[in-house]
Amino acid sequence: MRGRPLLLALSLCLLPQAAHSFCGFYVAGGDSKLFNKASQVVLARSGDRTVMTMASDYQGALKEFALVVPVPAVLEKGQIHVAEPGLVEQLDAYSAPRLVEYFDPDPCMEAERMMAKQSVARAPVANLGLAGVARDELGVRVEAKYTVGEYDIVILSASQSQGLETWLVREGYRIPVGASRVLNIYVKQGLKFFVAKVNLGEQKRLGFTTLRPIQIAYESPRFMLPVRLGMVNADGPQELFVYALTPNGRVETVNYRTVKLPSDLEIPEYVKGKWSDFYRAMFTEQTRKHGMGVVFCEYAWDAAWCDPCPTNPPSPQQMRQLGVFWLDDNAGGGAGRVFVTRLHARYDKASFPEDLSLQETGDKTNFQARFVMRHPWKGTNDCDGVKAYRAQLPARRREQAQNLASLTGWRMEDIRRAWAVDADWATSADRMKWWDRMWTK
Repeated sequence: MRGRPLLLALSLCLLPQAAHSFCGFYVAGGDSKLFNKASQVVLARSGDRTVMTMASDYQGALKEFALVVPVPAVLEKGQIHVAEPGLVEQLDAYSAPRLVEYFDPDPCMEAERMMAKQSVARAPVANLGLAGVARDELGVRVEAKYTVGEYDIVILSASQSQGLETWLVREGYRIPVGASRVLNIYVKQGLKFFVAKVNLGEQKRLGFTTLRPIQIAYESPRFMLPVRLGMVNADGPQELFVYALTPNGRVETVNYRTVKLPSDLEIPEYVKGKWSDFYRAMFTEQTRKHGMGVVFCEYAWDAAWCDPCPTNPPSPQQMRQLGVFWLDDNAGGGAGRVFVTRLHARYDKASFPEDLSLQETGDKTNFQARFVMRHPWKGTNDCDGVKAYRAQLPARRREQAQNLASLTGWRMEDIRRAWAVDADWATSADRMKWWDRMWTK
């Protein structure tokens, strides 16, 4: 039988390849697709009940795809589901770091300027088979077999990791060197193993060409995410996005440090056209400063509203599809009973020697990683306020450039060149007379 590479533990990742309300406009957001080897996991949890949604970015031949996840118990067929495409993508877009822009008001109209600074743009969003196969000599038992959607599912138990590794190899999976050692950790914990592969016939019949997210529902007092299997033969750092949906507040890691990304800093206007480059560079620089043994919080917010809203918050129906089962407990409940936490980590074997242990806190303080772009006023009015306004622009640009350099590690000389500002951080428009500005578009 032709071997199949094994995608281990939450698709991680054996692949071939304090916020304030404001009056800004949402411009762009950083999403997980900007990063290579990026895995996405949604965890909806209340009490001991968890629904895990795993989205794969696998790019190889579908017949060679497989997913192995340690689970606390043998899952019944009803505990396994295939999610509709787009659910995770919407949650990702909704929670992503934001770039917002302001436009400076006319300096001659002080009253309007003060009103604009004091206005608040905060408004709630409306409403959002076969089992019991005898244990063989390898100590592996097939506890259950199901076909769910386009996936063939096997639930395994094992008494020894080497036997489990041998069983997987015998069934045609290519096991990376070192998998037995990591598998042994989960075998000793008494965990079962959820194994999924694509049923090509069912996928064709259902009409899907890409892998839909797999969901599993289970009960366990442990709130954790197994990541070690995915690093067995990883050839570099991995990217992980966790979207936690909980009823009571923000989620943080227990055994690793959780750090909030920088937020509410002004950056140069030209970054609008380089947002993807900025987000990647910013995250890389923050990881360099804090180390890869850190989990960054990029978003923590009540799902009933957002400020700004890059997309509409997931509706109650979409939240239920993502596993938020407690919304059904109250007919009058809505997405406001869900707190969304977005965590982002870049890690390797050395930085994440343990699986992620998580906890829900009672902290409902809203936070988002947002960066602000302010466009200078370009009008033709002339008054005492205009001269003073233009005099402060170079210092503002210098501070914005320093923010950008600190966030990304980019050189100030390169920032100045890309922004087309002079040595004193002025532009040619700053020195124009009012009549020149009047005739210039």
